[in-house]
Amino acid sequence: MRKFYTLLNTELRLSIRDMNMPIFALCMPAVVVLIIGMVFGDRPAFAGAPYTFLSQSFGALATIAVCAGGLMGLPLVLSDYRNKKILKRFQVTPTSPAILLGVQVAVYTLYALVSLILVYLISALGFGFLLRGSWLIFLGAYLLVTGSIFSIGVLVGGVAKNEKSAGLLASALYFPMLVFSGATLPYEVMPAGLQRVANVMPLTQGIKLLKAASLGLPVEDVVLPLVLMVALMVACVGIALRSFRWE
Repeated sequence: MRKFYTLLNTELRLSIRDMNMPIFALCMPAVVVLIIGMVFGDRPAFAGAPYTFLSQSFGALATIAVCAGGLMGLPLVLSDYRNKKILKRFQVTPTSPAILLGVQVAVYTLYALVSLILVYLISALGFGFLLRGSWLIFLGAYLLVTGSIFSIGVLVGGVAKNEKSAGLLASALYFPMLVFSGATLPYEVMPAGLQRVANVMPLTQGIKLLKAASLGLPVEDVVLPLVLMVALMVACVGIALRSFRWE
């Protein structure tokens, strides 16, 4: 555990100095919440809805940092380390792929949790947001969604041949999911055809899970997203550990 915490401290400091994650994982979600709150205020999500537009969007807004860290931060950092031969140096140390990948996941999980707190404080203090469901269920769902999305980043970063291919794969995953999964553009306002496309994206299923948890909707509505998130996480992590490339 000492090796893990030492490496975690180093990686966290490097990430903060880089400033990409503080901007995209912390500042960006906060700005989006402010814009939605000021534009829609306490307007109902739809005619006759018992909750506001912001309440319906809270779970989706909380995934912006998850998307940034899991689909851009993780794969690009790992591929950059591989390109600079940093991973090759780790290979001759007692550091295993599991520890190395675990540290990166821990760094971006911290960003995601801080972002969640910021999004909640702005929503609650600025616009009167109130979580209708159980916080325990919501946090469990949030960690599950975070783990499943991060597992995709671990897979891309762990097996990409070079930095260019990692960047292309990361961008191909990040931008469509950010726009069409419901993280920024509400799923409910999409045309039926676009909703069918969005349903294929794992983040869409994760957002459905978070929405149900935050609004206190019936558990039966989230069985499929729950199964898909767990299956995705197990499959991606397993493949990433088996196929991890040091150089």
